[in-house]
Amino acid sequence: MTHDEDPHLRVQRSFDRQGLMQHWGAKVQSVGVGECVLSLPYSDKVTQQQGAFHGGAIGALADIAAGYAALTQAPHGMEVVSVEYKINFLAGCQGGELRARGRVIKAGKRIIVTSAEVVHVAPDGTETACATLQQTVMPVPKHY
Repeated sequence: MTHDEDPHLRVQRSFDRQGLMQHWGAKVQSVGVGECVLSLPYSDKVTQQQGAFHGGAIGALADIAAGYAALTQAPHGMEVVSVEYKINFLAGCQGGELRARGRVIKAGKRIIVTSAEVVHVAPDGTETACATLQQTVMPVPKHY
């Protein structure tokens, strides 16, 4: 990344193109070099049959937060795509919102290793660890 690129603007421009995140009402909360925080409000769009956040929604949020942390360290003109990730679900949660904090562990030339921690924030502000993810992403040419 060049020194004149704003990491938040770079991430927000890409995030705005993600139909899934827009449909679910997710938001970019903060971005720094090597870090990205996203939030996802509770709604019937992101639940499983018992009313808790669906694992697929949790995984997608963590994947995207970690991926955008990587994007802040990818070369200019590049995007990133997930190569793989492993996620551990720690608790089922309802109501409130999820917050996923992605961070870069190591940024290499060909791959970037990241992690994400997902917490549930209840309406009263109580936070519960919800999931943890480790991911590998790869820089690819940006085609838009």
